[in-house]
Amino acid sequence: MTRLEKIYVEKVAPVLAKEFGYKSSMEIPRLTKVSLNIGLGEGSQNNKLIEDAVEELTKIAGQKAVVTRAKKSIAAFKLRTGMAVGCRVTLRHDRMWDFLDKLVNFALPRVRDFRGIPDRGFDGRGNFTLGIREHTIFAELEIDKVEKVKGMNVTIATTAKTDKEGKMLLDLLGMPFKK
Repeated sequence: MTRLEKIYVEKVAPVLAKEFGYKSSMEIPRLTKVSLNIGLGEGSQNNKLIEDAVEELTKIAGQKAVVTRAKKSIAAFKLRTGMAVGCRVTLRHDRMWDFLDKLVNFALPRVRDFRGIPDRGFDGRGNFTLGIREHTIFAELEIDKVEKVKGMNVTIATTAKTDKEGKMLLDLLGMPFKK
């Protein structure tokens, strides 16, 4: 059991059960998966950019990233169906907990002028999406070897029914929301 998962079981779950009056332990919101995504529009012209992104995302996540491909052709973007446009990875169980622990306690505090995450990334069903402008905030990457700084999306999927439940779950797990 990872450090953050232990915190969830011992501290977060009982607080959520008391706050929302859950009768069963299966009702208590929990994390199901974390998805990381790097979109590279210019990757359709430059294949090395996609390869670098896959390698860097694999280092960050600790799990092999897969290339995402265009579903439709768009002439204005010089894009054809099947061209590589980014990469993604989905983390579950221990890797999910480890990544979230690393994100909250090490990566986000490294952001310059960090004052917290805005809480408007909720989707209405308790899931949260966070945009990161520079993927170089993760310690696994050697900044000297990164050719192009890329942005990435982190989506945290929960079993919460409402945004209020999802926000409280992430808040108790240590997500630094703006006050």
